[in-house]
Amino acid sequence: MSTLNHNLNNEPIGFFDSGVGGLSVYSKFRKILPKENTMYFGDLANLPYGNKSKEELIGYARSILNFYKEKRVKAVVIACNTSSAQAYDTVKNEYNFKIYPIIQSCAKVIASQNNQKIGVFATQATVNSGVYTKELKKYNPNLQVKEIACPNWVEIVETGSYKDDSAIYDIKKHLDEMRSFLPDRIILGCTHYPYLLPQLNTFVPKGLFIDPAEIFVEYIKEDLKKLSLLKQENLEFQEKIYVSAEPQSFIEHSKIFYKIQELPVVINLNN
Repeated sequence: MSTLNHNLNNEPIGFFDSGVGGLSVYSKFRKILPKENTMYFGDLANLPYGNKSKEELIGYARSILNFYKEKRVKAVVIACNTSSAQAYDTVKNEYNFKIYPIIQSCAKVIASQNNQKIGVFATQATVNSGVYTKELKKYNPNLQVKEIACPNWVEIVETGSYKDDSAIYDIKKHLDEMRSFLPDRIILGCTHYPYLLPQLNTFVPKGLFIDPAEIFVEYIKEDLKKLSLLKQENLEFQEKIYVSAEPQSFIEHSKIFYKIQELPVVINLNN
């Protein structure tokens, strides 16, 4: 990356997720690096990712990465645990820009913390991959890890049904299962899940959960700095929001995540 043209510094950074959940990463990035030009892609046409096959997820990732390649981005942030788990290893060397996967980028930091047992709430596809356990134990072989799939949580967030009795029941059911493991900390292993913290914290102490987005954005900032890829010119930032379907729904459910200034552009990637 160090040999890239200097003008690349002012090119945008792309982000993607299956829906609004990745805005939990994107919003933190905008606060920490407010000058950067950015693009965000919400793949609502294929939501949710958590019940899709590995082959499907690789196909979605390639389509979005190819789109960003045409946009001449300097880097892409996979603001989606499921795509990081199932697609990243396959596509990571197929592009000439840096790709940041949330799981692999955060594992070293989390594993270095003073914990013996780590729980992970994630989508079914992420749990099936075993990537959280693999990456955490790479840096701390003695760490005990328990991953639990929460297949309904993305839909709860995307539809805003946080307070429904059925949602509260589902949240408490998985939390009770995890508490029997007696974890020191629990990773919210999907970018949608931090928005369930008000509900989760009614049952357990607030300090129990780890939102990887905060660790992730700091890692990206330091890496861009190391690669001399931070934006150089002091110009007003440019922001583009894209979706593959349902722009009005995206706007409505993005409100608690990030304030979007204009209606997203709908792009058909022929997934």
